[in-house]
Amino acid sequence: QVQLVESGGGSVQAGESLRLSCAASGSILDIDYMSWYRQAPGKQREMVAHIFNTGSRSYADSVKGRFTVSSDNAKNTVYLQMDSLKPEDTGVYYCKGTILGGPARISEYWGQGTQVTISS
Repeated sequence: QVQLVESGGGSVQAGESLRLSCAASGSILDIDYMSWYRQAPGKQREMVAHIFNTGSRSYADSVKGRFTVSSDNAKNTVYLQMDSLKPEDTGVYYCKGTILGGPARISEYWGQGTQVTISS
């Protein structure tokens, strides 16, 4: 079982920055890709960023150019650097690990979430 724990959330003003961390119980190299999602109150959870074990990264259009996802394999940790934060970035941020067991077999593991609040 993969266990993920997020940290680094908090309350900041618009234009400021936060750095989120996601610590895995085992090697993140055993996970095909790690992702960040967020969910605002009353809204559906949405994808924020992916980082693949090839080093490739992808971002939602709403955060592209402002957020950066990275990893430290020695620490089994994935990060989300969030700059130029906006009030609409407010929500609970979740870390997810995805393991592809085959073409039609996928295992997903979620962290407990960390609250991010951006005031205008």
